[in-house]
Amino acid sequence: MQEIKCPKCGKIFQVDETGYASIVKQVRDKEFEKEINAREKQFENEKENAVKIAKAETEILLKEQLTAKELQISELMSKIESENTAKKIAVAEISSEKDMEIARLKAQIDSYKTDTELAISKALTEKDKELSEINIQFVKLEEQIKTSEKESQLKEQSLKEQYEAKLRYKDEEIARYKDFKAKLSTKMIGESLEQYCEIEFNRIRPTGFQNAYFEKDNDARTGSKGDYIFRETDSDGVEFISIMFEMKNEADSTSTKKKNEDFLKELDKDRREKNCEYAVLVSLLEPESEYYNSGIVDMSHRYPKMYVIRPQFFIPMITLLRNAALNSLQYRHELAVIKNQNIDISNFEAEMNEFKEKFSRNYELASKKFKTAIEEIDKTIDHLQKTKEALLSSENNLRLANNKAEDLSIKRLTKNNPTMAAKFAELEDRQKV
Repeated sequence: MQEIKCPKCGKIFQVDETGYASIVKQVRDKEFEKEINAREKQFENEKENAVKIAKAETEILLKEQLTAKELQISELMSKIESENTAKKIAVAEISSEKDMEIARLKAQIDSYKTDTELAISKALTEKDKELSEINIQFVKLEEQIKTSEKESQLKEQSLKEQYEAKLRYKDEEIARYKDFKAKLSTKMIGESLEQYCEIEFNRIRPTGFQNAYFEKDNDARTGSKGDYIFRETDSDGVEFISIMFEMKNEADSTSTKKKNEDFLKELDKDRREKNCEYAVLVSLLEPESEYYNSGIVDMSHRYPKMYVIRPQFFIPMITLLRNAALNSLQYRHELAVIKNQNIDISNFEAEMNEFKEKFSRNYELASKKFKTAIEEIDKTIDHLQKTKEALLSSENNLRLANNKAEDLSIKRLTKNNPTMAAKFAELEDRQKV
């Protein structure tokens, strides 16, 4: 369900996916049509303004050219009239003496008139040519406007097609995302995330977890319980690893979205009450969080020995923690044997504390290296080589711890312990007899 707030009354109401998609489509189509109409009006206004400006500039140019030609003609006519007047005066002054000169001057006047008329005709012809060129330029301008209009229409069509393609792509992405989320919460082989994890573990149990216990936590005597508890023992029945699991899934239709942080405190409480060493939250919450989608998330800074993982890391997480515990299993055996011996606690405890401190120091180094390996695995698979080096370094520290354990001899244990020294001496005497 989607929530929509009314812009007028402020009331919030819910609509289903189909109604929401229909409303979005209406708003989108309306806004797009509004944008297209605005673009068309803007283009028409620009085209009309361009035509008006071109016509106004052409008329101004024609008027200026006509005015210039009229001035030239007026000047020529003035010159002709002035010449005629001068000639008439000259003819009047010398008419009695030079008749032949008058005839010659008349011939010159006629010739001059002919030249003037030719000049006027030529000027008019040039004017017609200029007008013709202006008309040609005007036609070219109209063609350019039409071409620009066609290009604008093509660009507008292209933008429209691109916009529609983007809308289709977004719709497809939304559909794919919804389908992915639906599959993510339902494809887990069964009706829930718990069933998926149980089936995945039971699938690999025969190959490497014959002595493992993985069952639902049904003990609610303390007021709360986790989902599953994983425990594994060695061939002697000694438990060497235990994990409290909590599985959290949430469908898209859930009105209140939960976060992984909401379950960490309760999970840590369940881990401590059920005496588990590790706590792991297998979660599909916050599906868009890159922090939780990147791999195994170490939450030890909030709660000790706690991790948050996606379902695909369920089996790898068990394997990593189990392998780390197996590396220290030999030392646990030795500690169990030493604890079961009936010896004088007074001085033996001091020796054991010294051994435990040295062992703890080396084990802490190994644990830090192992945590480095887990952090490297969380980042990317490409860092597996660095993880291998960290694990090798951890193995070296464990070897040093083993060497120190081997140095823990009977002689050292009985040092400053007369009771045990006497018992071992008595045992040696019996063996000699």
